[in-house]
Amino acid sequence: MGKRILVQRRGRGSPTFRAATHKRVAPAKYPAVAEGRGVVEELVHDPGRGAPLALIRLEDGTEFYNVAVEGLVVGQKVEIGESAKPEIGNILPLSKVPEGAVVCNVEKLPFDGGKFARASGCYATVIAHTAAGTIVRFSSGKTATLDGRCRATIGVVAGAGRTEKPFLKAGEKYHLMRAKGHKYPTVRGVAMVAASHPHGGGRHKHPGKPTTVSRFAPPGRKVGLIAAKKAGRGKKTKAK
Repeated sequence: MGKRILVQRRGRGSPTFRAATHKRVAPAKYPAVAEGRGVVEELVHDPGRGAPLALIRLEDGTEFYNVAVEGLVVGQKVEIGESAKPEIGNILPLSKVPEGAVVCNVEKLPFDGGKFARASGCYATVIAHTAAGTIVRFSSGKTATLDGRCRATIGVVAGAGRTEKPFLKAGEKYHLMRAKGHKYPTVRGVAMVAASHPHGGGRHKHPGKPTTVSRFAPPGRKVGLIAAKKAGRGKKTKAK
C-alpha cells in the first residue's frame, strides 16, 4: 500500500510541517563542571517551551541555561556541587539532597545534563537514600532509583498553572502549535475521504478497522493508536 496523500505532504519536509527551531534560545543542560559558583544573569522565554530559562554565569566565565524554578530572581547567586546548600536554585547531586526535598531537572545518568521534571510546574521528590542509589518519586506517582551522582536543581519548575488558562482564540493555539512544530488544526480521520486516511470513507463515520496499529506499520498506515497496549474505555475495577 502506498503512502496516503497527507503523509506524503508531511514527508517532503516543507516549512508548513517544520518547527521554527532557529528561534530557540538554547538547550537547558547542566555544565560539565563538578563544582562552581555563579549568578543568574537573565530570565528568558524559549519559544516552544512552557518553562522560562535562566542564564547562569559561573565564576570561570562558563555560561549555561537551566530551567528556572519558582522564586529564582536575576542577580541571585547559585551554587553547584556537593558543597552547595540545598536552597532554591542550587544544583546538587541527589546523594546530597535531603530526604523529602523537592527537585527538578533531574539527570537520568551522571552528567547527562538533566532529563526528568523539566516542564512548567513539574517536580520530583527525594524519598530515600539507599545503597543502590537515591529513590525519587515523580509527579506522575512513579518512582525510580537513580545514581547518587545524578544532579538536580532544588525547587519547582516555574510556570505552574500554564495549562489552566484557556486559549480563548484559535489564533493563540495556532501560534503555540507553530512554535512546537505540531500540525494544527487536526482533522478526524473518519471525516476524511479514503484517499487521505485509513479511517476515511463510508457514510457512518466509523473507522471500519482496528484503530491500533503496529509500531512497524508503513507510512500511511501508521495512524491512530500506535503500538498501543489497549484501546477504548478502561473497565472499572472494584477496590479490594
